[in-house]
Amino acid sequence: MQYPEPIAHLIDSFSKLPGIGRKTASRLAFYILDMDEGDVLQFANALIDVKRELQYCSVCGNITQDDPCEICADPNRNNEQILVVEQIRDVVSMERMHEFTGKYHVLHGVLSPMDGTGPEDLNIPSLLTRLQDETVKEVIIATNATAEGEATATYLSRLIKPAGIKVSRIAYGLSVGSDIEYADEMTLMRALEGRREID
Repeated sequence: MQYPEPIAHLIDSFSKLPGIGRKTASRLAFYILDMDEGDVLQFANALIDVKRELQYCSVCGNITQDDPCEICADPNRNNEQILVVEQIRDVVSMERMHEFTGKYHVLHGVLSPMDGTGPEDLNIPSLLTRLQDETVKEVIIATNATAEGEATATYLSRLIKPAGIKVSRIAYGLSVGSDIEYADEMTLMRALEGRREID
């Protein structure tokens, strides 16, 4: 039996999300069908608002309603340190521990030849532009402890070091293969404190 077109379309839409298979997409679609219409409209408006009201910060690549973002515009943040992360959600994870007072740079991914992701696909040019500012003394690379994260860290180190800027890598109290997003505050704090310079 085929589903009516509206529910089939909703199932197809959910199944485009990462980690959502057909069964989960069907379960979500039927859950939506059973929801109160007001809640459905609120959910739909939240999706629309995310696309219409948010943008990427022109400085660091984080999401923001205002450009530049709140962190880049904060005069109390330390301009001498830039912490480079893979994804926007990594900024949120780092900010939760309330220990890092520098600024961020979001790459929006990592180098991955298997997936066809090269340097030109990452937010690297704006990072290099930021490093021309004489106040930047250290770049802390906080990519995940994966083969792609390590390759990206090495690549960035080779680009940045000739400019005479210190390049360090966060230490891993984080286990290899884990994501920053899922780490607790204490693990992140120890990883940041135990960072090491990249040779």
